[in-house]
Amino acid sequence: QVQLVESGGGLVQPGGSLRLSCAASGFTFSSYRMNWYRQAPGQERELVADITSNGGVTKYADSVKGRFTISRDNAKNTVYLQMNSLKPEDTAVYYCYAPYVGSNGYWGQGTQVTVSS
Repeated sequence: QVQLVESGGGLVQPGGSLRLSCAASGFTFSSYRMNWYRQAPGQERELVADITSNGGVTKYADSVKGRFTISRDNAKNTVYLQMNSLKPEDTAVYYCYAPYVGSNGYWGQGTQVTVSS
């Protein structure tokens, strides 16, 4: 079955960096675009970054543009989110999402990112 497993979250000081990973299985990873979303307490889940199936085109939310980078390794069935210059407002649960797999897409379980001094 389809599985998306995130890792790499944690506690980091403002200005620090983290790299999130999402390992995919159960579908032809290289054929599908992938997304990273995040959800802060009391807020709606928001799209952070998007990458096409071959990695050729990426898009970002305005709030993370220039600080976050989405990438993928199709040989490893993994999508990454490199997060630099982290701010307290980046604190959220980060989710990997495959929007066009199956009828409703698939979500990972999420990984907590906390930015605090």
